[in-house]
Amino acid sequence: MRTLIITALLMGASSLAFAQERTPSPAGAEVYIISPNNGARVHSPVLVQFGLKGMGIAPAGVKFDNSGHHHLLVDTEVPTNLAAPLPTTDKIVHFGKGQTETMLTLPPGKHALQLLLGDMNHVPHDPAVISKKLTITVVK
Repeated sequence: MRTLIITALLMGASSLAFAQERTPSPAGAEVYIISPNNGARVHSPVLVQFGLKGMGIAPAGVKFDNSGHHHLLVDTEVPTNLAAPLPTTDKIVHFGKGQTETMLTLPPGKHALQLLLGDMNHVPHDPAVISKKLTITVVK
């Protein structure tokens, strides 16, 4: 019985070690896509430019108050668990060096784009700083 209690305590302690506290975002902080415009018809590769108001940009791993770096969501929804680091996938593109634009290669058709700011550990702020989702159409 004693072994079970010690094991349970250790498991609880280890799960606390992996819990991430979210970095606060200042009131009024906004992230947005400067270009392309919502509804634009574009050719691939398309220049996507990121905008940020009320916060600064810092590379991943660098801690500055009221700062973060961009993550571009391509044809996907905002993750449901915003307390976890954002995964790197073909649908969640990280800009951990502090980039504020990218050339994005997309196949022809409609595509949804959205920005989500992450802290030094790729965890969205609290409250999350998320852009409006926009739709573009890539033409041949």
